[in-house]
Amino acid sequence: MPLRPATTLGLAVLTALTLSLPALPAGAATVPVGAGGYTTDLPAGASGPANSDGTPVTPKVTSNVTRKVPTNDWWSSLAFQRYAGNPYSENMYGHPLAFHAVAGGLEVSYPGTPLISSDGRQYEFPHARDLTLGVTGLNSPDTKVDDWSDWTVTPYWSDGARSLKAVIGHGLPYVYATPSGGDARVAFVATPAVWADRGNVLGVTVNGHHYGIFGPSGTDWNLSGTVATDALGGKNYFSVAVLPDASASTLDLFAKYAFSFVTGTRVTWSYDEASARLTTTYTATTTAKEGTQTGTLLALYRHQWLATSSPLTSYTYVSPRGTMKLREGTSFSTVQTFHGVLPSLPDLGAYDRTRLGNYVRQEANAADPWKGATDTYWTGKALGRLAQLVPIADQLGDTASRDRLLGLLKGELESWFTAGGAEQFRYDSTWGVLTGYPASYGSDTEVNDHHFHYGYYLMAAATVARYDSAWAANWAPMAKLLAADANNWDRSETRFPFLRNFDPYAGNGWASGHQGFAAGNNEESSSEAMNFATGAILLGAATGDTALRDLGVYLYTTQSSAIAQYWFDKDDAVFPAGFGHDTAGMIWGSGAAYSTWWTANPEEIHGINVLPVTGGSLYHGLYQADVKRNLSEMEANNGGPAVEWKDVIWEFRALADPAAAKSAWDAGYTTLAPESGESLAHVYHWIYNLARMGTVDPGVTADSPTAAVFVNGSTRTYVAHNFGSSARVVTFSDGRTLTVPARSTATSAGASPSPSPSPSPSPSPSPSPSPSPSPGGVDARSTIQAEAYQAQSGTQVETTQDTGGGQNVAYISNGDWLRYDNVDFGSTAARQFRARVASGAAGGVSGLVQVRLDSLTAAPIGDFAVGNTGGWQSWQTIPANVTGVTGRHTVYITFSSGQPADFVNLNWFTFATS
Repeated sequence: MPLRPATTLGLAVLTALTLSLPALPAGAATVPVGAGGYTTDLPAGASGPANSDGTPVTPKVTSNVTRKVPTNDWWSSLAFQRYAGNPYSENMYGHPLAFHAVAGGLEVSYPGTPLISSDGRQYEFPHARDLTLGVTGLNSPDTKVDDWSDWTVTPYWSDGARSLKAVIGHGLPYVYATPSGGDARVAFVATPAVWADRGNVLGVTVNGHHYGIFGPSGTDWNLSGTVATDALGGKNYFSVAVLPDASASTLDLFAKYAFSFVTGTRVTWSYDEASARLTTTYTATTTAKEGTQTGTLLALYRHQWLATSSPLTSYTYVSPRGTMKLREGTSFSTVQTFHGVLPSLPDLGAYDRTRLGNYVRQEANAADPWKGATDTYWTGKALGRLAQLVPIADQLGDTASRDRLLGLLKGELESWFTAGGAEQFRYDSTWGVLTGYPASYGSDTEVNDHHFHYGYYLMAAATVARYDSAWAANWAPMAKLLAADANNWDRSETRFPFLRNFDPYAGNGWASGHQGFAAGNNEESSSEAMNFATGAILLGAATGDTALRDLGVYLYTTQSSAIAQYWFDKDDAVFPAGFGHDTAGMIWGSGAAYSTWWTANPEEIHGINVLPVTGGSLYHGLYQADVKRNLSEMEANNGGPAVEWKDVIWEFRALADPAAAKSAWDAGYTTLAPESGESLAHVYHWIYNLARMGTVDPGVTADSPTAAVFVNGSTRTYVAHNFGSSARVVTFSDGRTLTVPARSTATSAGASPSPSPSPSPSPSPSPSPSPSPSPGGVDARSTIQAEAYQAQSGTQVETTQDTGGGQNVAYISNGDWLRYDNVDFGSTAARQFRARVASGAAGGVSGLVQVRLDSLTAAPIGDFAVGNTGGWQSWQTIPANVTGVTGRHTVYITFSSGQPADFVNLNWFTFATS
């Protein structure tokens, strides 16, 4: 990918509150940052952002855009074209509305009914078009991003004669449209029922969903069949809103704000250390297109309305995150309690200190303490494992092991933080992204998982800074630059987008850089996102950088609330009936799944949202009953206690039932092979400390971010760490105080992933006979068995374990195809394609299932992306919109992937009118 001239880069001087860059000499390829630096040159043989074919891509934006475009957002497929055949977007889930960009404008839907997979492992509220808003005659060759704000985006269409801009966003029941070159056009998926016609305002129902259609005052909507148009009377605006019901009073309310266009959104946060409270304010800015009304309506997610005192209306919406509640106003605030983190647990456990010391030395003196890691993720896991051992060695008085571990951390971090070596970071000015090479799991080509990877580096740097402030002065600036890449908190820092990996309105992170999936974006390991937040808190506290610290507090507090609701359904108010699980391994824009990217093993589905276990994992202790329920489900689905990740599971159990965790350790530690990011020493230390202190006490907070309270029966243990250079008194909310010496931990007791494990190999095909040719003449709306093809390339047939039995087509990889002759669509246009698919593809391996008509080289009429579904026989039905088809055709199902490995099995498919 071409780089901008190096004169746009500069010397990185990272202070506590800002990141600023003086100019470098032209042609500079290495940019110094503290004692380290990064390169602007792509390492030999490496790749940057690319599409699924491996072709480098640049952001799909208009000339109005001068900022670094966000990746990893709910709408990023608008800007990051992952698939060469789709220059528009994938499905985008704004909640309550969902969207899909097409040549004629913007598809809009209100997904109100959940679909549950047949095995009960996934639920989704999929996009299925209710209407398309656009401009008469619009036939744009692509959709670009024209602008964005913290949780809105403005896609742009133009065919040279006509254009359209539309503002869409999280929590917005409206779509705000700005057309030119033609009449406003709203095309419904079916003839709508019109229950209100006020000329420029229509109240309609389509697909069982209610909408208000708003044109400028003095104009008139003309409805002909399924299409409504408005000449707009010389104006250039209209809006569409999804309505909670079909009453006149509701239409009145939405008409009141229909021309108060949201033009921007902004989140701000404030951490009050004294009260341990985080206040987050969400604000929308508006412009009145007519009249003087500048208010608006905002739909709040569950984690927001549970934490706000701002008045709400009685109106609600359905969403994959549970009920959304409507607020009348341009802003609202939430107030949440921050319960604190610790850099490590104290030294209170009744462990055998000799055995614990031996465990520490096994790791410190290992022949390869990195366990062969070379890329950013697995190196990060190793950094995290070793960092957790440093304070344990220090507590044991084993300064030799402590210093050896610190030396290992320093050496590895310095190697990565120095440009030009075998491991380094490279800045791509076109995308505004800092990527570590060697990369892994699409962190380079797909901009995936930067918060997952870099959180480990922050934790390691914070550990070293705890013991060596001189080292931190020289090398922490590079660690902070990684933090800025993943979640830039400084709006004046122009090298990176604001909060790349965190969605401030949804309350969670997003892992995929391109969002190239029919189900929207996804986030698997919520606990690794929390590891990033913890690293930001600790590194900020260790270096006196309150802005970084408070970023961490904001991310940690917000995400802990979202995780409790959307991964663990703590209140039994989010997961739809029929999902059949108490926890989700990952969430999607359209729903959630009891799965991971690489395995269907229950231990890892549950454990991926636990690891790494650190002093930042204490948030799990805030909902102990749910932890117990979570583990009961894991054991039920696992056929008994954990086997592979039993250390992670024991540590998780210790946050709710320390005695049971200790019993499990005592009975099983001799055969324990720790998860790759764990060690015997840390597991032993963790479990035995909690067995002494008890569980987290959610009723007591502190005036320090690095403090926590535990309760065992009627005995509380107060713990606090002081990163400062002088002693301080920590005051707890129950009135207790604790004097903490400089750069020390004190207690009231007075005592001295993974988420992305090594990819599973693709299955080796076992021979299967080719099916006999079918005579064809099949109804497009029937269930068409995949094995009933007339011709194929590259695939084989195997016995299926899906409902109904029979066979499925398997071993499908890039370039393979299936042909079905004489498929009869009839005279009513089919607009949706549904396919039954399964995948056990390795992490980072995914692909596109495409539908083509009459020729292998024809443009696809529809497609969807698919990655690992939990196994090669873990079946899901995935819908995709297709261009309306009538008549009789030869149907080709083609498969495209950026990787050579098998990525999908296909059991059957069908077409539907809607």
